[in-house]
Amino acid sequence: MWITPASDSSLFFGFGNEISLDAHRRVIALFHAIQQLHDARIRNLHPAYASLLIDFDPFRLTHEELESIVAPLLSRPLPPSPELAPALEIPVCYDGDFAPDLTSVARHTSLTAEQVIALHSGGDYFVYFLGFSPGFAYLGGVPRPLHVPRLASPRKLVSAGAVGLAGGQTGIYPHDSPGGWQLIGRTPLGMFVPSDDPPSRLQPGDRVRFRRITRDEFDRLASEQGSLDDSRH
Repeated sequence: MWITPASDSSLFFGFGNEISLDAHRRVIALFHAIQQLHDARIRNLHPAYASLLIDFDPFRLTHEELESIVAPLLSRPLPPSPELAPALEIPVCYDGDFAPDLTSVARHTSLTAEQVIALHSGGDYFVYFLGFSPGFAYLGGVPRPLHVPRLASPRKLVSAGAVGLAGGQTGIYPHDSPGGWQLIGRTPLGMFVPSDDPPSRLQPGDRVRFRRITRDEFDRLASEQGSLDDSRH
């Protein structure tokens, strides 16, 4: 582990150079412990695969003072392994226009489209961190046969709910946005709702499982989701 200033108002805590659940458990343990401090001088936390960046108010706190606050938290016991936590189920429709890159992913991996779907929906994934845009969760745990590169040319518009693959990661676009991941499905669930607490459906440390659904079930869940969203306003 190493600690180093990243700017005049941030401190970097590194737990290794590899993507691993062991390193990430340490990241998440520190992330949650600092959250529980409710220290107004700490402005933001940025967990990643094997590191945590802490942004603080430089007029109220120094790097040395922050390190002295955080140091006792590093010796706390780690939380239970993510494998033991209940999985959050995300319904995904892998049909037709929801999966524009499914055929190319199958070709790249020398699998059939059905095998790609079965592999993607057959395992558990772990939320390592949120980034790129509000509510975008980076999920690790993709089976190695499904490791595919990003698109050579990103799309100018990816629809909210699109489920994509990139390298050893999978993720769900929470908003309409540009994107370069290979799209193999879509969920009808809202992944980021500003009025909710927390606004992001997925949080670092969550365990996730995808459940394959039909287009009819997608439409039904989307309609129910719309009714729920309307009730919030």
